[in-house]
Amino acid sequence: MSVLKLAMIFADKQAWHSEPEDDAHLIFTTPKAEIEHLPFARMILGTSPRLLEQAERSAIGLYLVSEHTMLNQPLSDLSSEQLPGSVGIFPMIALPAMSSAAAHDHWRNVHAPLALEEHKAMTHYYQLHIAHKFFGPEMHGIALCCFATEQDLRERMYTSEAGKRRIAEDIVKFADTQRSPRKVVAEVLWSK
Repeated sequence: MSVLKLAMIFADKQAWHSEPEDDAHLIFTTPKAEIEHLPFARMILGTSPRLLEQAERSAIGLYLVSEHTMLNQPLSDLSSEQLPGSVGIFPMIALPAMSSAAAHDHWRNVHAPLALEEHKAMTHYYQLHIAHKFFGPEMHGIALCCFATEQDLRERMYTSEAGKRRIAEDIVKFADTQRSPRKVVAEVLWSK
């Protein structure tokens, strides 16, 4: 199932605290003190039209995304207690010789099953396929690889070295790894 949402990215990890009348949305924020090397420090994901107003004021990027649930329930269905403890956010730029649609097809139909095999400690997995970029850095998609803890994300991402190689060998079949922004490790919370 695919759900359309807005994704906003911010350079400031304290950017935008929602008002009580705002609709529910998810806030992904890096816990790191040093953020200059990251492509963004905070991402807001939701459906409220108020997100468009906020994006114009302080976001560095705004995207219409199609959320594909690969493991667990759709993000909107999760309660605060069901949220993952740590999320690896992997922005993706498609290979130049490949259309965005072809990259998304490979990512969803070939890479996702492989990721589910090789990332056994992953608790949730979502692909945000970018349907439209309003403004911001070039990206064609964003993977949300979720784990119970940051330690699990960092130490139990792969089942084996062979699995790590399989993932890397497949990623270069659809993603431009030289141009894709680096991953952001984030904590996530509902703003309801």
